[in-house]
Amino acid sequence: MKKSTTETRKYRLDMNDKILNSGFRDFNKFFALDNKAYINGALNAKVKELMGLVASMVLRCNDCIFYHIDRSIQEGATKEELMESFNIALIVGGSIVIPHLRYAFEVMEEIFNETSDNNK
Repeated sequence: MKKSTTETRKYRLDMNDKILNSGFRDFNKFFALDNKAYINGALNAKVKELMGLVASMVLRCNDCIFYHIDRSIQEGATKEELMESFNIALIVGGSIVIPHLRYAFEVMEEIFNETSDNNK
């Protein structure tokens, strides 16, 4: 059974906490570098998250796809911006991306539905 968005976020946070508190400092260094890459700079955070999404789809990492869709929406991405990003991933990655396109579409719809339910 597929995890809900809430369960997926909780799992990610819990496991990241375990990893970052494991005492192995190299994990912390990498996580800090990763976080810093997505802050506003010459490119804003939303654009960077959409770029991360495209790369994640081409690399076929569903956990990464979930994360970057979630973050992109938090940064203000619209469905149209997400779908254009999905399309770039499809063009770059080819037909092997299609199963991950399905997953991305499902996640996008679920998060937007969750967001609209919370605003009621």
